[in-house]
Amino acid sequence: MQFWDTLADVPADFGPSAVTIGKFDGVHVGHRAVIDLLEEVAVAEGLTATVVTFDRHPLAVLQPDRVPTALVSNRQKRELLDQAGVAATLMLTFDDELRTLSPTDFVDRILVGALHARVVFVGDDFRFGVRGSGTVATLRELSASRGFRVVSIDDVRPGGDRRASSTWIRELLGSGRVREAAALLGRESAVRGVVVHGEQRGRELGFPTANLAPHSEGFVPADGVYAARVLVDDVVYPAAVSVGNNPTFDGVPAKQVEAHLLDVTLDLYGREVTVLFVDWVRGNVRFEGLEALIEHIAADVRRTREILGVPAPR
Repeated sequence: MQFWDTLADVPADFGPSAVTIGKFDGVHVGHRAVIDLLEEVAVAEGLTATVVTFDRHPLAVLQPDRVPTALVSNRQKRELLDQAGVAATLMLTFDDELRTLSPTDFVDRILVGALHARVVFVGDDFRFGVRGSGTVATLRELSASRGFRVVSIDDVRPGGDRRASSTWIRELLGSGRVREAAALLGRESAVRGVVVHGEQRGRELGFPTANLAPHSEGFVPADGVYAARVLVDDVVYPAAVSVGNNPTFDGVPAKQVEAHLLDVTLDLYGREVTVLFVDWVRGNVRFEGLEALIEHIAADVRRTREILGVPAPR
């Protein structure tokens, strides 16, 4: 996939292209349906399937106190778009310069001038340009004299009236419903980070864990214990994962992600790993004493084995 993060980097001879525009946070099933349509039209008409997206949620600039937590990092988004088969991605910096472009300048500088668009796919609620003053009707009006056509995209509504959205996925992950979130994402939700040294309590209890650095990539789900898979250098290991501050011990930082890999001991310190959340096991509770804690951790591991279909070693 070709990738640029500034208009100046787009080659002068790029295109002609079929383009869709959006935040693409999570690159979920709704986004993938759009990408599939984009690629179908691009192939049929000899165009380059291109995504225009942004390096942050527009609210990060417009209303910082209302900006939602991103489902994926920019690096994860780039990888997911590549995996979805997108031929080219332009990830623009959403800053004061971009947000103050008029709808006409947005079309002329980005869609026509840089990408040489012939088809532009947008949702019915698409807004662009300064203060969101451009609508789909505006885009159609501008397209008539600029050599591209506008195609409206139907929402993807999996199994009901509610459309697939990043907001819905955040709600599910925020309540620990990672299996339902995976159905909307089209894959398991993922958190990626570097393994750092912790308090070594898991090792002392007989269940050593790999602790991810606090500032990891991806949306960390609700506090609790999960059945998961951990990706290390393209190898996947089953794991029981704890998210939260471990209420049995005082002074533990909030939102730790600790993965206990089943049936294997690896030195992961300083290495980057990805935790793929499969299903909820239980919420976090405070146990009275280490014996009760160890007993429940063992039960968590047994339940994780059941969920993942991993038998205990003989």
